[in-house]
Amino acid sequence: MLNYLGLVPLFPLIGFLLLAASQGKMPRRWVPWVGAGSVGLSAMLAALIGSEFLSGSLEPYRQVLWTWMRVNGFVPSISLYLDALSLNMMFVVTGIGFLIHVYSIGFMADDAGYARFFAYMNLFVFAMLILVLADNLVLLYLGWEGVGLCSYLLIGFWYDNPENGAAARKAFVMTRVGDTALAIGLFLLFTRFGTLDIQMLMQRAGAAWPVGSGMAAFAALLLLGGAVGKSAQLPLQTWLPDAMAGPTPISALIHAATMVTAGVYLIARTHMLFELAPAVLQLVAAIGAATLLIAGFTALTQRDIKRILAYSTISQIGYMFLALGVAAFSSAIFHLTTHAYFKALLFLAAGAVIHGNHHEHDIFRMGGLRKRLPIAFWSFIIGSAALTALPFTSGYFSKHEILVSALRAENGIWLWAAGTLGALLTGIYSFRLVFIAFFGPENPLASEHLGFAMSISLILLGALALFGGLVSMPLESVFPAHEPGEPESLMRILTELAPLVGVGIAVLLYLVRIYPVQDLINTRWGDLLHRFWFSGWGFDWAYGKFLVTPFRWLATVNRNDIADDVFHGIAVASRYAHRAFAATQTGQLRWYVAAFAGGTVLAVALGILS
Repeated sequence: MLNYLGLVPLFPLIGFLLLAASQGKMPRRWVPWVGAGSVGLSAMLAALIGSEFLSGSLEPYRQVLWTWMRVNGFVPSISLYLDALSLNMMFVVTGIGFLIHVYSIGFMADDAGYARFFAYMNLFVFAMLILVLADNLVLLYLGWEGVGLCSYLLIGFWYDNPENGAAARKAFVMTRVGDTALAIGLFLLFTRFGTLDIQMLMQRAGAAWPVGSGMAAFAALLLLGGAVGKSAQLPLQTWLPDAMAGPTPISALIHAATMVTAGVYLIARTHMLFELAPAVLQLVAAIGAATLLIAGFTALTQRDIKRILAYSTISQIGYMFLALGVAAFSSAIFHLTTHAYFKALLFLAAGAVIHGNHHEHDIFRMGGLRKRLPIAFWSFIIGSAALTALPFTSGYFSKHEILVSALRAENGIWLWAAGTLGALLTGIYSFRLVFIAFFGPENPLASEHLGFAMSISLILLGALALFGGLVSMPLESVFPAHEPGEPESLMRILTELAPLVGVGIAVLLYLVRIYPVQDLINTRWGDLLHRFWFSGWGFDWAYGKFLVTPFRWLATVNRNDIADDVFHGIAVASRYAHRAFAATQTGQLRWYVAAFAGGTVLAVALGILS
């Protein structure tokens, strides 16, 4: 079965080509069979390939399809690489992606852009599969740019609304910042080692650069720049909440199974390079710790159901970066996997809530939905429990590993404290959403008409969110052995209690309402803090003030484009020169003889003088 690895990304690509070539004229009943069916075929084939791979020796498998280009010794190939890491990612992309596609059959059924939606989604899955299966960094970068393009198309899917177009452009531009850093990093690595084959590159880097090497640190920093852009970590995190402009299944695909996990995968795949730069690894951990706290506090203040989940995604990716930074690579990928389960469940459940509330997003305009939307309610209960890492849910196992690993790291007490505080915040904002939207006064206008496709996707994802943490990929064949051990009893108790305390606070404030939160917000400092957190800690304001506004002013001043003026000047000078030289063409023989004689005299004089 391993020989069929190339078909896994091929099926979604074929689906995209068929849907795109039809130009929206394909019969509507055929669209889901092509769109969701092609991804389903990939998921089935991935399961068969994975079964064979896991039953064997776990030795990496490389499939060379063809040579891409051959330029002066640079010979990248279209080749795929399968090991436990890429297999794990392939399962996530195809499995969760397929369930999201199935859900979309019902959710997007009445949309005018039905075929276009599935075409974009298939292209997204194809690009992400190329990214995670690539054997070299050139092919990986192709998939990397592919998911960037697809995110622009999907976030701005409802392009009739200018705000959606602005959100799409924001995501595209902000991620380009990181992509530029990544491209420079690839140039650096190739000029140093003459290859971008990932495995060979890591071996040569390990042989050439000692631990702590400045060049290794510089290269790792450039790759980190790409990772923070795609994975929405500080300081490039502000695009992700605005990405909620797209349809809800798109939010689920971007946040759970594809784009935001690309940065985590990149660092994990090139972990040998990062291990040569311990200072950069510490920076990765610090970025993750800071991001998970900033996003957690921001989620506490949001009203839009999808923006709350968006900030929770930023926070959970922060946990993955924290794990990567303390060299707990297996724990980071484990949390990536469980996060895909419960975050896809939460976003699709949010779509069901929005669908049942006539496209309302504000949780404070909902209320009492647990009776009218039972499937969405229990999906949120399960998803929020896993997100909070309540005992024996999938998120509990992966997040516990990360916090224990952080505590065992050098000077890890602060990273552990940040992660534990983040777990408490997660409990508060997750169940704040649940208690406000699903309890309290009942909304009589809400109704649940999900249909089979939407319901079955939620049920299967709910099962994965509950029990998915019991199964993990044997990543020890990819990463160095990492055994975090068990912390001291006090630290273990605090680690276990943090999410429970968070849920308890949410119960007191938003279910029992023992203290009116609005009274706290109405105080001077409470209002200032609330507005500061609600704004995402002012990052958008700062970028607008110091980057966007000056750039727009410069564009206005330079609206005629000074570069065009230079070229226009050259053209004008050429015309005048032509006229001047044309004036010498008189047609009179004596002028030509005089010019010839004068030129001859000048040439002889120059020869004598030289």
